[in-house]
Order: sequence, then C-alpha cells, then structure tokens
Amino acid sequence: MDIHNLTAKDRKKLHTWLRALIQLLYFLFIPSVYTAAFAGVKYIFTQIGAGEKIAMTSFVTVLLVICLYTMVFGRFFCGFACAFGAFGDALHALYTKACKKMKKKPVKIPEKAVGILSYMKYLVLLLIVLLCYAGVYGKAQGTSPWDVFSMIHAGNFRLGGYVIGLVILLLLMVGMCVQERFFCRFFCPMGAVFSLLPVLPFFSLHRTRENCRKGCKACTKICPSQIGLPSDGSWAVSGDCFQCQKCIDICPQKHIHCGIRKLKGNEFWFTILRALILLGICLWLGL
Repeated sequence: MDIHNLTAKDRKKLHTWLRALIQLLYFLFIPSVYTAAFAGVKYIFTQIGAGEKIAMTSFVTVLLVICLYTMVFGRFFCGFACAFGAFGDALHALYTKACKKMKKKPVKIPEKAVGILSYMKYLVLLLIVLLCYAGVYGKAQGTSPWDVFSMIHAGNFRLGGYVIGLVILLLLMVGMCVQERFFCRFFCPMGAVFSLLPVLPFFSLHRTRENCRKGCKACTKICPSQIGLPSDGSWAVSGDCFQCQKCIDICPQKHIHCGIRKLKGNEFWFTILRALILLGICLWLGL
C-alpha cells in the first residue's frame, strides 16, 4: 500500500481506522496490561511500607518493561493499547456523534477547570501510594473503578461489594463522554507514572515550527491533552502526549513528524511496527 499517493482526507481516514482496529484488538484480547502494571506499583510501595524486600514478581516485571517501552516509544500504550483508554475514546466518539445527529453542541469542561483537573492524577497516585505504604490499601477494596471495569470486561457482574467503585466508574464514564481522554488526563494513576518518565525524542512527535502558518494552533486544538509539540531537535518531549497522531493529519503544512525525519510520511507502518513490538512484549510477559 502506497500511503503517499492517498489524499490527505484518505490518509486521515486510514490512520483513524488503524488506531480503532488496534484499540479493539487490544481491548478484546489483551485487556490486562494496565491492571498488571499498576499492581506492580502497589506491590512495590506495600513492600517498602512493610520493610520487606522487593522481589522481581511478574507484576513488577510488567511495570518495568512497560515503563521502558514508554520511555523509548512514548505513551503509545496509552493511546493505542490501554483497554480503559480505548473505552473512553469509544464513549467520547459516540457522544459527539449523537450530539451531531441531534444538532446539539457537545458539553465541554471549562478550560480553567481542565487546568486544575490535570493535577488530579498525581494526587490519586499519591493517595494510593500512601495507602499501600501504610498497609491499608486492602481495606479500600471495592472502591476502584478499574477493578470494576476489569470484572465487567471479564463477564463478572457480581459487584455487590463494589458499589462505590461502580458509582465512580459511572461518573468517569460521564466525564469520558464530555471530555476526550477524561480519565487518562485527570485521574489515571498509571498515567501519572508515565507522564513523570523521561521520554526519548527519537520516536516522539515534533514539528518544523519555523515554517508554521502564523497563528495556526490546529495541532494543539485537536490534541486530547492540548499540548504544544516540540520543535525539531528538541529533547523537551511532553509526557502527556498519547501518541494518537491526530496532529499529523490536521497540520495544513504537513510539518509534524517523528523525531527521526526519515520516518516522515511512514507513520502508518511505524504505528503497526510499534503495535507489533508491544504485542510481542505482552506475549513474552504472558499477558
């Protein structure tokens, strides 16, 4: 398939369908990566709090490997392979489509509130870390929305002891409808971990800023995290980039590309390559 001969509209459509397909396959067949990685975080701080030795358990291995993958390829896992993130994308797409059909303007969270909420994921992570360190996290069982989500995904609807977690999940679902990547941006503790990691610039998205149209902010406006892209050669890569690549398709000048300039125009194949590498890692980890 020669992507270069396609029109801009067809390339955008192709990238959209590719992302949706990868998300669907990971959602159906490998939904446990997120919970396994976060179980590693909880285990580490529980052991530290108890003064016990930290062993290289399967959960810790998953956490370290996924973090290493993220440092190399950016938050590709969040943008393409996280079941919770894919679920949120589907809800947001359905909501915006319904609003469009009914000719109603979608409800959005005010910009000022978005700025404040962006710090919440760090507070959620800190709270969980402190509960694990104090050895009382187990007493909060039933309050985790991602545990409820995992149970429902597995076909387990015995949620009698998970009422609080179910209510929180329903509230998050409302947020997912009105704000793209609501959970990922504002409340995901693993997202907080990933955003704190240093990301290598080689495979992250950059733009040739000096050739941008004056006043154009198309890439920032379409970005789920509303972040600006670094210029060519910069190592200042944001940990809040989900690697969704929407900015590539929206740029009128086609100035957005991976840190390796030779990959420009080959994002379709590079996306497949990263998905296959992540698949190989998941199979190796036994997920």
